[in-house]
Amino acid sequence: MVGFVGIAIVFVMVFGGYVIAGGKMGIILHAAPFELMMICGAALGAFVIANDTHGIKHTMKDVGKVFKGPHWKSKDYEDLLCLMYQLVTIARNNPVELDSHIEDAGASPIFSAYPRILADKEAVALICDTLRSASMNYDDPLQVEEVLNKRIEAIYNHSQHSAHTLQTIADGLPALGIVAAVLGVIKTMAAIDQPPAILGGMIGGALVGTFLGVFLAYGFVGPFASRVKDVIDEDHNFYNLIREVLVAALHQHAPNICVEVGRQNTPSSVRPSYDELEGALKANKQAA
Repeated sequence: MVGFVGIAIVFVMVFGGYVIAGGKMGIILHAAPFELMMICGAALGAFVIANDTHGIKHTMKDVGKVFKGPHWKSKDYEDLLCLMYQLVTIARNNPVELDSHIEDAGASPIFSAYPRILADKEAVALICDTLRSASMNYDDPLQVEEVLNKRIEAIYNHSQHSAHTLQTIADGLPALGIVAAVLGVIKTMAAIDQPPAILGGMIGGALVGTFLGVFLAYGFVGPFASRVKDVIDEDHNFYNLIREVLVAALHQHAPNICVEVGRQNTPSSVRPSYDELEGALKANKQAA
C-alpha cells in the first residue's frame, strides 16, 4: 500500500506542479505514447539482452517486493527460534532421533509445524546440512561458521541480482530518453520549413523524451531498485539468525542460550521479546 501511495505522490506533485505553473498537458499526452514506446522498449530489450531466463523471472518476481515488503515477519522469527530450540535440544539429547528430522524435513513433525519455514528450501538446507555436518564430527565451530558465512554470502549475492538489474535499468533510462529526444529533433529538422508554432510543438514533443527518461529513472525504477535491496537485506536477517543459533550450538551452549543468542542478534523491528519467546517455547513443550 505504501508503494502505491508513493507512486501517486510522484505523479500528483510532478504533473500537478507543471499544470499549476501554466504548462499544457496536451503536448505531453500527444508525445508520451511514442516516446514511451522508444524508451521503455529499448530498456526492455536491453534487460532481456543482459539476463538469462532465470534472471528475468527473478527480477519480475522481486518487483512485487516493493509493494509486499519483507517476506519474513516477526512471528516467523519467533517460529524459527522455537524450531531451532527443538532441533538443538534433540541434537544434544538424542542425536539418533535427529536424523529422522534432518534427512527428510518434509516428513518431520517439527518442521511441518512451521510451514512457512519449511517452504523455504534455502533455510531448511542451511539447518539440515549444518546439523548433519555436526553429527559427522565436523564440529569445529570456527570452521562451520566460515562455511556458513560463505554459503549465506552466496545466497545474499544471488538474491541481490534483481536489485542490481533494476538499478542498471534506472542508470540507463536518462540516456535512452536522450536517444528518443534526438530522434524527435531529427524529425523536427526534417520539417524546418514549417511555421514556428508547429516547430515549437515538435521540439516540445522531442523534449518529452528527455523528461520521461529522467522521470522514470529517478521517480520509479531507481526507488524500486532501492526498495527491493532493502527488503532483501531485511529478509536476509532470517538466514543470519539460523547461523547465530547453529554456531552457538556448536560451541556447546545450552539450547536456551543458543536461541537467546539468536534472539538478541535479530533486528529490533522483528525481534520477539524475551517473554514472548519464553511463552512460545513453553507452549511447544506443553503441546509435545
